Amino acid sequence: MGLAVGMEKSEFAGWAFPFPGVALIKDFVSAEEEAELVRLMDQDDWKLSQSGRRKQDYGPRVNFRKQKLKPGSFHGLPSFSREIVRRMGMYPILETFLPVEQCNLDYHPERGSAIDPHLDDSWLWGERLVSLNLLSPTVLSMSRDSDERLQLLSMAPQGTRNSVPNETKTGDPEDAQSTWRSVPCDHVEVAIHLPARSLLVLFGAARHQWKHAIHRRHIESHRICATFRELSAEFCPGGKQEELGQELLEIALSFQGKPV
Repeated sequence: MGLAVGMEKSEFAGWAFPFPGVALIKDFVSAEEEAELVRLMDQDDWKLSQSGRRKQDYGPRVNFRKQKLKPGSFHGLPSFSREIVRRMGMYPILETFLPVEQCNLDYHPERGSAIDPHLDDSWLWGERLVSLNLLSPTVLSMSRDSDERLQLLSMAPQGTRNSVPNETKTGDPEDAQSTWRSVPCDHVEVAIHLPARSLLVLFGAARHQWKHAIHRRHIESHRICATFRELSAEFCPGGKQEELGQELLEIALSFQGKPV
């Protein structure tokens, strides 16, 4: 399990808390593969999206509000993703990962590109969200809207930690008061640094409880992100829509798709 560690010179310097549900694979593709992927993406049209982004969607037609979907004009993931998906399966955390949707997002500082804090749908999309970060590094910012409190653990000798007025401390008054700190969840933002060519996997609490965002200030140069999503249990074997799920998977993994 990973730790979210307070940044130096911040109010949380010297403090940390467990932050499960994040796996980062550095150098998932080479610089040469990255350049070729971007070249192939650019052969298809990009559609203008919200907050200064451009996008390419490869997936079924979905109405999330009414919880309805159909294949529509979806003919599969793009051919250039076949090797990416094969390589994902070489890692234990992704050996059962079968993506049924791919969304490419193009960010550029001149367009003021960003994406607001959000949780991905969990009716259709399953446990793992997988994103390939291309062209430039960035920061994924995680936040949680909750009345719950986080228990922070001291990572530094007494006297070097920052404390905050009116904070709640727990534990033995002689000893643990300086070891633990309790703060509201909505006072904390976790920064996940994403190098270029890295693959990020979100699952568990990081997938379902913590919203993720890309702030405008963290787009310093051209960036492309390819996000892959798997089916939820409702569309997998044993689920009430398993036949539709199997149909969508067969289409997706034919790798004959164009942006829809």
